[in-house]
Amino acid sequence: MSYEANPTRYEQMTYRRCGKSGIKLPAISLGLWHNFGGVDVFENYRAILRTAFDNGITHFDLANNYGPPPGSAEENFGLILKKDFTQYRDELIISSKAGYLMWPGPYGEWGSKKYLVASLDQSLKRMGLDYVDIFYHHRPDPDTPLEETMSALDLIVRQGKALYVGISNYQAEDAAKAIAILKQLGTPCLIHQPKYSMFERWVEGGLLDVLGENGVGCIPFSPLAQGLLTDKYLKGIPVDSRAAKTHGHLQENQVSESVIAKIHQLNDLALERSQTLAQMALSWLLKDYRVTSVLIGASRVSQLEDSLRCLHNLDFTHNELQKIESILNG
Repeated sequence: MSYEANPTRYEQMTYRRCGKSGIKLPAISLGLWHNFGGVDVFENYRAILRTAFDNGITHFDLANNYGPPPGSAEENFGLILKKDFTQYRDELIISSKAGYLMWPGPYGEWGSKKYLVASLDQSLKRMGLDYVDIFYHHRPDPDTPLEETMSALDLIVRQGKALYVGISNYQAEDAAKAIAILKQLGTPCLIHQPKYSMFERWVEGGLLDVLGENGVGCIPFSPLAQGLLTDKYLKGIPVDSRAAKTHGHLQENQVSESVIAKIHQLNDLALERSQTLAQMALSWLLKDYRVTSVLIGASRVSQLEDSLRCLHNLDFTHNELQKIESILNG
């Protein structure tokens, strides 16, 4: 059956302006870092994408290396875009990134103009697109001059291959420099994508101030700390969880007794707010006006629907915020 989007989709979502730009993003955006690769089930991730758009999620975030294998998330997204979303292309914000290893040799990663331009060309072919809405430099390059990396982003916009550009994983000082270079070039930095959650708060040490002062949006990734800020680990480490695997970004030693104790206390507070722990963790990020959107992942439709319900309660009392700080610092 052909896909027809929910006609009331825009009534279900909150949209927030991205910095001082003309773009609004949904408060919840969908990341395709996991669960959309060549090893995953087509009908499952197709259903997730459809459900996301039916609920007003207009922003889908990818990168050249998402999979596994690298590149397969973009290929799969491109296939579903062609099958289901062709008529809705102008209602979508599609982003991609380059910075991590994609092919062998000296031009297959980091931040040279050669790599960024070539990588985006490959991404556009994989997705069957003429342009992406946002293109990010995925991580700082310690060896390439920042001016070269930012001029590559400027070039990409002038070539019509991206409408906006952003940066990801940049610390406050380097972010400020990158933003200034892009402004001088005439292609302002739209957005920054940092890792940010209740358990990972480095962005509060200056980066959020830099973004706020420069009118740049912020879209945190890993807002649930790779699943720690859900009810998954309340009874220890499940055998099918990320922490139980020998590879990946969440290791077993990160799920300590003290962390589990904090998860239990946070979960109790979330229940008092009539939320799941995941919903409260997302709402907690969205309380800051400098956060434009929160980037979630989903392995099944029910997980996505649970996260979306955070929008029903975005407000915190002073006492609730104090209690959260006490738990996290305990």
